[in-house]
Amino acid sequence: MPAVEVHQFAQCITCHAWSPDRTMVALCPNNTEVHIYKFTVDKWERVHVLFKHDQIISGIDWSLSSNKIVTASHDRNSYVWNHEGSEWVPTLVILRLNRAALCVQWSPKENKFAVGSGAKTVCICYYEPENNWWVSKLIRKRHDSSVTSVAWHPNNILLATTSTDGKCRVFSTFIKGIDMKDSGTSSSRDLKFGEQIVQLDLSSSWSFGVKWSPSGNTLAYAGHNSTVYFVEDIHNSPLAQNVAYRNLPLRDILFVSERMVVGVGFDCNPMVFTKDATGLWSFAKFLEERKSAQSNSKYGSQFSEAFGKLYGQSKHGVNDGVDSLRPRGIAHENTITCIVPLRKEGEKIVRRFSSSGLDGKIVIWELDDNAEIPE
Repeated sequence: MPAVEVHQFAQCITCHAWSPDRTMVALCPNNTEVHIYKFTVDKWERVHVLFKHDQIISGIDWSLSSNKIVTASHDRNSYVWNHEGSEWVPTLVILRLNRAALCVQWSPKENKFAVGSGAKTVCICYYEPENNWWVSKLIRKRHDSSVTSVAWHPNNILLATTSTDGKCRVFSTFIKGIDMKDSGTSSSRDLKFGEQIVQLDLSSSWSFGVKWSPSGNTLAYAGHNSTVYFVEDIHNSPLAQNVAYRNLPLRDILFVSERMVVGVGFDCNPMVFTKDATGLWSFAKFLEERKSAQSNSKYGSQFSEAFGKLYGQSKHGVNDGVDSLRPRGIAHENTITCIVPLRKEGEKIVRRFSSSGLDGKIVIWELDDNAEIPE
């Protein structure tokens, strides 16, 4: 059982990100603002409110070395926020989108960031010091539906995306003058911007939460059909594994190590997946134990709860019959939409991470130091 800290910040949290020193957290309380909280003495205190967007903010990322915040919103815009003095100063990034921006993430070197959108487009944004502005280059005509998540490969060139068309794709984002040709791509040929490296058509439903392993050798993403997809050796001959489970779908995942993944989603309880010595991935456990007195069958109780959540809801969203099956003491009380690592510099294994969801909570999870985490 991991140590848990539970903090109630709002009625609902869309997304969140941590400052480089982990003393401040930026979150969107499901509106047009970004609230920044700082931990002082024994409580969290709101120290800044960033308001510039006109619609709900759907993505936040806080760079670790440059201390910049990037936000993306349904208003089709993105802002880069710089801390100047005691204020956060926004710089507008023209994305040239005709649909909502849905997700955003800084690249590992923090010289670019990617924005996924409902316009079937990915924007790769970079800074031009000559003109003192952020420029975006678009990857068009590759997705058949909205781009739900993006993930940078450790080499700062490759970008993985998931979409509601059920596919996961990997693209080259090489930009002349920004990236170096020896950035670690295994391909011997030059990769042009927007070139599609691979398209994975593994899911029969929407896809979410794509992530790379720390080494970049494994790619994983979640399907809305309660399946997690693991793909090895993307560059040469991709080898895929599908891990199906008997619970509600995941919305986001995180590599704790090369051989352990934590997923969060509609089940309100993080799930752990591990890779054994033979290379096979499988569901291992929930981070919080689930016990039901109504049934001795592990999968029977989980299936009953999942079925009841999907089909047994009343008109007002309350299901008294199924609620009695749900174990008490679960940290989250509603869908978990976001999971963020709290890795210290130099650490290969993520022992601390945070999650946020529709219940307005941010939960900090800490894996037991004595727990065996496969590397």
